[in-house]
Amino acid sequence: MKNALDILRERGFVAQVTFEDELNKAFEEGPVTFYTGFDPTADSLHIGHYIPIMAMAHLQRAGHRPIALMGGGTAMIGDPSGKTDMRKMMTVETIDNNVEQIKKQMSRFLDFDPSKENAAIIVNNADWLRNLNYMEFLRDVGALFSVNRMLTAECYKQRLEKGLTFLEFNYMLMQSYDFLKLFEKYGCSMQAGGDDQWSNMLSGADLIRRKLEKPAFALTFKLLLTHEGKKMGKTEKGALWLDPQKTSPYDFYQYWRNVDDADVEKCLALLTFLPMDEVRRLGALKDSQINEAKRVLAFEVTKLIHGEEEAIKAKEAAEALFGGAGAAGSAPTTYITEEELAEENRLLAWAAKAGLFKSNGEARKAMQQGGFYVGDDKVTDPETRITPDMIDGEGLLIRRGKKAYHVLMLKK
Repeated sequence: MKNALDILRERGFVAQVTFEDELNKAFEEGPVTFYTGFDPTADSLHIGHYIPIMAMAHLQRAGHRPIALMGGGTAMIGDPSGKTDMRKMMTVETIDNNVEQIKKQMSRFLDFDPSKENAAIIVNNADWLRNLNYMEFLRDVGALFSVNRMLTAECYKQRLEKGLTFLEFNYMLMQSYDFLKLFEKYGCSMQAGGDDQWSNMLSGADLIRRKLEKPAFALTFKLLLTHEGKKMGKTEKGALWLDPQKTSPYDFYQYWRNVDDADVEKCLALLTFLPMDEVRRLGALKDSQINEAKRVLAFEVTKLIHGEEEAIKAKEAAEALFGGAGAAGSAPTTYITEEELAEENRLLAWAAKAGLFKSNGEARKAMQQGGFYVGDDKVTDPETRITPDMIDGEGLLIRRGKKAYHVLMLKK
């Protein structure tokens, strides 16, 4: 049986690891309890969180025990990593609501069955951070941190030029303290997460080794980037959310259906549970055949996030739209009443209202440049109007370019 770390390496997850030989041995000798933190800065996870979640799932399937740490405490400070400005301060009520929503999402990816020895658990660091005695904390933990060393950390470097608040400067100590608390309570000996957390994670492992003289490890995962080094998961509407209310299953499916050919194999390895032999077979397809791999990728990822039923609907809708079979399935849809149409019947206005374009001006520009379609017909006249009979029945399929679709339907 493959070492868990080897499984992650083969699939392309691993970026950096501390004490690699020692960690390999720990994985081989018995179950390792590890954790990944999720700061609740929104009421949903997005695709950037999905890489560490998938890695957690692979480790759990290999017999190890995951802890999903909700940052109900650290979110009150805000992680400066990768940020040019201080994060917006959130109320306790907002943070707690976000935590509850994320907990619901997390249960879809990890096995929380308490009857199993390696059952995943969810913990909230608000339980020990919000009522922390700061003086005791400084004496117990702060004394073990070197300010000189902290200032060289990547997570602080870019902020030093623009300004780093003392509030944010505490974040590294708080995250390290999380690791210490989880080690003491659950025997958690490894922190895992995105590679942008490397500095913070090193500090946590170092704190345990210095304070308790016990082995502790840090393992980071590669960020989800295109072959050109750009972040994946950004759409015209913003982030690619895991919440179907924020990103519909259809839009989610379409995003992966349209990834660049060069990114297909990497995405199959990182975002699905397909065996690597199959990943490599699909990734090796060329020219038009690569579309088969893209359809598999889109279906598998959508199934994992939204369930098989929604994945089937999204696939059928996409095939209907691309095949010219009309506006069927679960494509994004806006319903218009006859009263609303009487007040505003410009096609470009409703395309903008539906979110296909950011504004009337953007829709007008697309028409003028030949990038606006009704069905398969190009529309170039910005004064094109909609009548009730055009959107009655199966609806009116409007399209931006080749990839973005929307249906306008009459509300009875």
